[in-house]
Amino acid sequence: MPHEAISVFDMFKIGVGPSSSHTLGPWRAAMRCVNSIKAEFGINAVASVTVLLYGSLAKTGKGHGTDVATILGLCNEDPVTIDVNSITPKLNHINASKQLLLGGEVIILFNPSTHVQFLYNEALPFHPNGLTFLITLTNGHQFSQTYYSIGGGFVVMEGETANSKQSVDLPFPINTSDDLLHWCMKGLSISEVVMENEYAWRSERETKNGVLQIWHTMQDCIYRGCHTQGELPGGLQVQRRAYALNKKLTANLGDYANYQDWLMVIKQSGQGFKNVLDWVSCFALAVNEENASFGRVVTAPTNGAAGVIPAVLLYFIAFCDGNSEEKIIKFLLTASEVGSIFKKGATISAAMGGCQAEIGVSSAMAAAALTESLGGTQKQALMAAEIAMEHHLGLTCDPIGGLVQVPCIERNTMGAIKAITASQLALQSMPDYARVSLDKVIKTMWETALDMNSKYKETSDGGLAINISVGLSEC
Repeated sequence: MPHEAISVFDMFKIGVGPSSSHTLGPWRAAMRCVNSIKAEFGINAVASVTVLLYGSLAKTGKGHGTDVATILGLCNEDPVTIDVNSITPKLNHINASKQLLLGGEVIILFNPSTHVQFLYNEALPFHPNGLTFLITLTNGHQFSQTYYSIGGGFVVMEGETANSKQSVDLPFPINTSDDLLHWCMKGLSISEVVMENEYAWRSERETKNGVLQIWHTMQDCIYRGCHTQGELPGGLQVQRRAYALNKKLTANLGDYANYQDWLMVIKQSGQGFKNVLDWVSCFALAVNEENASFGRVVTAPTNGAAGVIPAVLLYFIAFCDGNSEEKIIKFLLTASEVGSIFKKGATISAAMGGCQAEIGVSSAMAAAALTESLGGTQKQALMAAEIAMEHHLGLTCDPIGGLVQVPCIERNTMGAIKAITASQLALQSMPDYARVSLDKVIKTMWETALDMNSKYKETSDGGLAINISVGLSEC
């Protein structure tokens, strides 16, 4: 059976918030469009570019910064390395000059108010997150390219399938959790199976270094979010809460100047249930407040759900003796494989499946990773993933004002706590007696996604998005 080869670095992508589907994906699509123009015509041959945003990208595009992302992508700015503090000045310059530096090389006329069009009442058939680039060359020739942001920063071009880009043969091809368990019967843990597959792309050392870079980006995001106060952008007047919570939890525990010192303070704060619960919530809040502020985050598997896995991993590090590079690497490898199985069997796009496809998947990923890290068997790890998703089934995506703030930020705290609970349940259970398998819950999730009304799929046309007035602060 054909399989989609997905690397750990496909599931975990470093980028800029607030959304992997609506920010990072369109950003990558714009960069791909520019590169294809360069290859076929040369960047100097372009006279103008117009961007058309369809469906969910149009309806929540302003709140998600989709217009900002496509503009920066056309300028060939890299979301992995761009100075996030430079984004607003760059956009202000483009708005004022009505010009942009296409591909980072050629100045073209570009008025964001007319060259980025939000087609609120139009949708493309393949996926709700569609965008088209209309290109006019200096010789008068016109053509278009259409892309789809299919979740988690993954992008496909019109007519292209995910499999058509894959040319890697993995030693352990995996489409389902049953496939994964089959390979684990060779005596390998889930993380070991993933590492064996990663050899198809690069060396072990390169993989480990890359995974540690992913963790360091998550770590920096948590630390930054816990030490930044103020109001989130976008007009909802939502106040950051991680800063105040961190300050309260670290009161009277001594000073610190960096992450490592802060981690020691966290460990000294105690193992009490309430204290640990507060810290996990604080970690998750910090990441998604950064995400909502166009900060640097890691898709895990998406930006909207970026806080769950870092929060659970830092819980493991701070409260479960997980503070070693090898343990951190194994945690993230295991999490990535569970995420890839969900992507293959269902979706990780809220525009396709609601929030169950984001928070639900991230919680399942974190639950499996934590379970293996705490000594659970492969079956227990997959049981934990199933438990976590089972209790996110049907979760809608209804962001107020199209912003990844309410209810998104708090949902990351819920996803993290559910992951830890699912892990503990699995560790105290016998998976052979479980009535629901991970593959069955993934199938159920996809069927639920297909049945779900489109107004609950990241359109801001239903739920909290229509019952809460934009401009009101959250209680």
